[in-house]
Amino acid sequence: MAASPQIASLLGRRGRLTLEDMLAALVVDGFLLADDAKHVRMGSRSGRATVELHPLVLIANAKLPNQREPARPLSLEALTEWLAAQASLPYLKIDPMKINAAAVTQVVSHAYAQRHRILPVAAAPGEVTFATCEPFDAGWATDLAHMLRRDVRRVVANPLDINRYLLEFYGVQRSIQLAQDAKTTGYDSSAILNFEQLVELGKSGEVGADDRHVVHIVDWLLQYAFEQRASDIHLEPRREAGQMRFRIDGVMHKVFELPPPVMTAVTARIKILSRMDVAEKRRPQDGRIKTRSAARREVELRISTMPTAFGEKVVMRIFDPDIVAKDFSQLGFSPDEDVAWRSMVERPHGIVLVTGPTGSGKTTTLYSTLKHLATPELNVCTVEDPIEMVSPEFNQMQVQQSIDLDFAAGVRTLLRQDPDIIMVGEIRDLETAQMAVQASLTGHLVLSTLHTNDAPSAVTRLLDLGVPHYLIQSTLTGVVAQRLVRTLCAHCKQAATQDPHEWTALTHGWSLPVPETVFKPVGCLECRNTGFMGRTGIYEMMQLSARLRGLISAQLDLGGFGTAALKEGMRPLRISAAAQVARGLTTVQEVLTVLPPIESPEDHQP
Repeated sequence: MAASPQIASLLGRRGRLTLEDMLAALVVDGFLLADDAKHVRMGSRSGRATVELHPLVLIANAKLPNQREPARPLSLEALTEWLAAQASLPYLKIDPMKINAAAVTQVVSHAYAQRHRILPVAAAPGEVTFATCEPFDAGWATDLAHMLRRDVRRVVANPLDINRYLLEFYGVQRSIQLAQDAKTTGYDSSAILNFEQLVELGKSGEVGADDRHVVHIVDWLLQYAFEQRASDIHLEPRREAGQMRFRIDGVMHKVFELPPPVMTAVTARIKILSRMDVAEKRRPQDGRIKTRSAARREVELRISTMPTAFGEKVVMRIFDPDIVAKDFSQLGFSPDEDVAWRSMVERPHGIVLVTGPTGSGKTTTLYSTLKHLATPELNVCTVEDPIEMVSPEFNQMQVQQSIDLDFAAGVRTLLRQDPDIIMVGEIRDLETAQMAVQASLTGHLVLSTLHTNDAPSAVTRLLDLGVPHYLIQSTLTGVVAQRLVRTLCAHCKQAATQDPHEWTALTHGWSLPVPETVFKPVGCLECRNTGFMGRTGIYEMMQLSARLRGLISAQLDLGGFGTAALKEGMRPLRISAAAQVARGLTTVQEVLTVLPPIESPEDHQP
């Protein structure tokens, strides 16, 4: 959008923006019709609650048609971008993950920032950058430059973001400072007498001097993680300052730093909420918290603590029901894979195994499958270590090693509970494998996981555990190996031409045609300039045909077995990945980072 001197003088004549001037400027620039502007003006006069709202917000709320670019609505961001262009200043969409709140909140006081509607977003030794929604009110910038003895750079951001992050950054920083001043190294757990399992977030409001500052920090941390789509929260104590990091789409991002005493207090608060022993800091502990996100959805967090050199490290894994339990179509199955998976899990008995490393999406696949299978006519039971996500459709039991309730004992108990479907969290030893086989032989469908690189290796793993080959022949229905790959951001991905050498490296001996058009990551505001947003699965599905069953023996040749599986219709992980690339969902470089190395003949086309 090009700046117009006429419009700039119209907007800047009073310093601070007014609704009258904004509407007039948008009409002159051809974005609004005079009648639409009149309706907004009249509506603002009749509504008392809108007096305090910024003119940009009032116009955006009216949802008026864009006369110059009909395909682009006059949203708050579009209007802010237009305003920045008219003021000849850079436009900024504030990304809180990229702002060092501890540093920027030291530059000016909260009261000063609020008075001038500015938010410090970057602080360097020679320059400070402020976001403003009043680009023609610049008197404060000259004053600050003298006071700070640094250059002041201005950018334009939307007023709602500025107001929100003013409260959040300064509120959290104040809580941290007050918590540190109170020397909360030994956080007083007696202050909280009633520990509810459901923790209500967002009820603390703005922090005052007498508020429980640590409670506010934890409250903010959890809400922030939900908003940023984090799958894990890491609290890592260090000598100088503890670190908060989020894992988003499989990649770690540093979020915040806390002074060591405050990190200790935050850890203690989380241990209280998850019903751990706060006094025990030498041993690892596990717990869970059930809470609600800002959208009022119940979210489960699985908490794990570990003693380190500088204190207890805490990892919180977030299980959002909307993410963990998905419809089959959302898992990333191709039509053929969907048919194959359904044929395996919709049988009355047999063992179906899901394999892959930690973080490959096995839990999501199993929970989604159980949700699909759990009908009022069926009794679905699980034994897990720990229970990943409590679900009302299942009967879930947690392994308790301290009382000798392991997976094998759990399955033995479930067999007396008249189950139809049993899910075993993981087959780790011979006893658990034998109980799973026993459950299958007695007419139950058993779902479980193993840690192997590919599907054929699951058979050799069972043999290595000591399961007789004839029992594997008669009970194993199928094996699915899987990985998770990041998907391209739908808002910014661009069409590109596939490099044939890269395609050959991916398909490795399979004569698949190079796709005419693929997509490449670009980066935008929506995906935090990574080019990727969300993840999807790639799968290797091996159904046990009569021929494959006949090949299972005590001295199984894994290479020959894998080749036979390919001839029976199994597609290796890299071919499933190639299909996702051809669909425009991801890139060759992305899938190559998660695929296992090529080691065996079964990776080649039969």
